Amino acid sequence: MPQYDITEIEKLVDGRLPWPRVQEIMKDSKDTDRFHKWVEILQSRVSWRERILLPIGPNLFIVQKGRERIVKCRCGHELGDYRVNWKLSALIHIRDTPEELAAVYRGSEQPDTAWTQLREYYCPGCGGQLEVEAVPRGCPPDFEFLPDLDTFYRDWLGKPLPNEVEFVDKTLETVKTWST
Repeated sequence: MPQYDITEIEKLVDGRLPWPRVQEIMKDSKDTDRFHKWVEILQSRVSWRERILLPIGPNLFIVQKGRERIVKCRCGHELGDYRVNWKLSALIHIRDTPEELAAVYRGSEQPDTAWTQLREYYCPGCGGQLEVEAVPRGCPPDFEFLPDLDTFYRDWLGKPLPNEVEFVDKTLETVKTWST
């Protein structure tokens, strides 16, 4: 089983390894502690102390905050319980006119605005763009990733998390509170 130095993994994460070396690493068996090295690298690049449990995007992380697991931006802004679609806590810019979509799509590539809108999600803390999705009008925000963290840590990594939480999508519960 290969073992890679954390500095080499950091170069891999940053895209600074020569392509032949990247290919060697890709072809080789994965080292058993790769995930932990990756998270250690990411943890060293944020200014806050909460433990990163799982990165879910270049600037978004599921972190352990006390007994809670929340989504947090690289800047430190908290977007809430990881079991609730974080997009509901983001700033949203919607492009749904031909003029607005022309800034992104050219000519015949532009979708029909009667059917499609482009949603851009931004962090309320730093203003950084977190995600973009092209969806049919009226479609709810896509909740593309809800990991079962307890199973992942317990069964895949062999390092159970200290407190299990119910693995369930809580997005609709949150939306229901908006009307009461």
